[in-house]
Amino acid sequence: MEQLQQLDFAEEMRNSYRDYALSVIIARALPDVRDGLKPVQRRILYAMNELGLSPQKPHRKSARIVGDTMGKYHPHGDSSIYEALVHMSEDYTLSIPLVDGHGNFGSIDGDPAAAMRYTEARLSEGGMALLENLDKNLVEYIPNFDESEKEPVVLPAMIPNLLINGTTGIAVGMATNIPPHNAGEVIGACIAYLDNPEITTEELMQIMPGPDFPTGGVIVNGTALKDIYETGEGKLRVRAKTVIEKGDYGRTNIIITEIPYTAAGTKTKLVEGLVGLMRDKVFDEIYDVRDESSKEGIRIVIEVKKDRDVQNLLNGLFKKSGMEDTYTVNLLAVRDKQPIVFSLRSMLGEFIEFQEELYTREHKHLLEKARARLEIVEGLLRATDVIDLIIEILRGSTSVKQAKECLTKGDVTDIKFKSESSRVQAMMLDFTENQAEAILAMPLYRLIGLEIMKLQDEKKTLQANIAKYENILAKKSALHAVIKERLKGYSERFAHPRRTVIDNLEIRSYVEEVRIEDIYVLIDKFGYTKTIDEATYSKTQPETLKEFTHIVRMKNNDVLCVFTAEGNMLRVRAEKLPRCKVKEKGVLIHNLCKIDQQDAIFYCSFESLFDSMLMFVTKKGYIKLTSGVEFDTARLMMASTKLEEDDSVVAIGMLSGAEVLSGDRRVIIVTRNGYGLSFPLSEVPELKKTGRGVKGISMDKTDSVVFAAQAAPDDPDLILPNGKTLPVKKLRSKPRASKGTKM
Repeated sequence: MEQLQQLDFAEEMRNSYRDYALSVIIARALPDVRDGLKPVQRRILYAMNELGLSPQKPHRKSARIVGDTMGKYHPHGDSSIYEALVHMSEDYTLSIPLVDGHGNFGSIDGDPAAAMRYTEARLSEGGMALLENLDKNLVEYIPNFDESEKEPVVLPAMIPNLLINGTTGIAVGMATNIPPHNAGEVIGACIAYLDNPEITTEELMQIMPGPDFPTGGVIVNGTALKDIYETGEGKLRVRAKTVIEKGDYGRTNIIITEIPYTAAGTKTKLVEGLVGLMRDKVFDEIYDVRDESSKEGIRIVIEVKKDRDVQNLLNGLFKKSGMEDTYTVNLLAVRDKQPIVFSLRSMLGEFIEFQEELYTREHKHLLEKARARLEIVEGLLRATDVIDLIIEILRGSTSVKQAKECLTKGDVTDIKFKSESSRVQAMMLDFTENQAEAILAMPLYRLIGLEIMKLQDEKKTLQANIAKYENILAKKSALHAVIKERLKGYSERFAHPRRTVIDNLEIRSYVEEVRIEDIYVLIDKFGYTKTIDEATYSKTQPETLKEFTHIVRMKNNDVLCVFTAEGNMLRVRAEKLPRCKVKEKGVLIHNLCKIDQQDAIFYCSFESLFDSMLMFVTKKGYIKLTSGVEFDTARLMMASTKLEEDDSVVAIGMLSGAEVLSGDRRVIIVTRNGYGLSFPLSEVPELKKTGRGVKGISMDKTDSVVFAAQAAPDDPDLILPNGKTLPVKKLRSKPRASKGTKM
């Protein structure tokens, strides 16, 4: 019968989640402070080493590497393993790539790697630096997940990989983000730490002043580095490196030669962002953006329009595009299965302590190996002195075991000797087990005098090496000298000139540069609105312009005023009006202002409105003049006139002050029932925008005004809504508020 165990749900959840969190932290997401690798990376490199994929060997299919890693050491899915393999080959992400990829392993643009069945890989020189001397018992081994194989707890990294290549990882409740550094500078800092364990952060920063990203760029807040290296946390502002060149047709080009490290692997998104800023008119100064990058390096060209402030534009691009970004530093790594935030000094100290352990174990291994070999060499040399006796023992023995017993213990039982003196001499032999085996396996050519001299030279060399190894193991200063010498060799192999510039730059604001120019607002009968520049307007055919019911000329920094039949005025800034080609549709005016379902009947620029008079005529025949000054407001919507119930504005006309005072202009009103009235404009009073107006024409209750305009005697004929022509010259004036004449 099964036994049931009652558990507290909260306690069980707490324990299970803690176990899961620890597994993610230790076994997946965070690197070990000693070799700077996450478990999946370590297992990939170890599997490649087991496959013999050294830099001198041919590349092997990535699928084979992933399969071996997953089947033997990392049973967590092939996609995550291949992703880690690809990452370790990226020279734009790592200062020293650990894998040498062959085939399509992606690009700095953001192109993905080809499937693992198409690509090949092998270890790089950097990867070998983490695996060297793995056969010298330098690190502990543990069983793999099914205890069928052994895997190293940590790789015997002889270079400070964690600081050189950096890493990124997100665990449960914590994350690590360690930037890459210059290999030569980091190794130099390690040597300085060996010379002076009490070295300060400031002294270390004289050797390694800060991160050195593979993509180059500029760190603009270099003063933050000291605090970051002391606390292990902080933020860096990384910026693209640019140069200014002269372009075509008087334009200036901003050339991006290095991108921020945060854009590594996503360069295409950076370019698309710049194109979007140009397309959306966020920066009107940009004429064109194009990517001319190649294998020779990054080259993103931003063409700036003629006579624009290039430095001001750069300030804006750094603020609003991926040309400048924040890199959050968090020096978090695992030590003794505990996640710890390290300072620069403590991280270097952990690496040096690990090196002391590695080099101690290495020289113990070398010492044991040298002593074992010395034992053999001494036995062989001693055997050459009594070679005749040994030959006599071998000839008189019936088995190898019998001969070996004689060589090691002087047991001469049942061995036939030529003389008693040989028997007595044989009884005095005391070779060791190893020496006896080497003597019995010794080929005859080792009896040549030259070979004996080689053995004597080897003995001297072994004795010198043993003394050296013992000295290294006995004195820490000697051990440190060996570590420094080896580190200098790695520095010569991996050092390269610094790529990233560290500076302290003032963050300057972008001052929006508005270039004042004339534009034309084109509005068709459906309300679709767009703007074109003056040059385009002058080239447009008159037949094409006839398609637009309203054409307003204004400045690009002006405001378009929209008057509706419901007696409202709405404002739209010119910058919000879409700049289109003449044949493009544009945007509905209803989408540019809160006009809802109202009918827009009149458009003008605010600048022209301010110096003019407006004539309002309503459906019920009310008329008035209102000064444009009345509409001087910053509100997006306001009432333009007072209306009675069921009344609406039929027409709005704009007049200059001179036209109002001329005395020769007339008002023409036409009703639905076909009555028309013409009277002098001087009879129309000037009222506030809150005024209703006065009667312009008398009508029956069934009639209403459908058309109104003002004109001079010599103006061209008017076109009525029904398409008929109304000759202005033949109209006779009558008093305002008359019945009108049947037309």
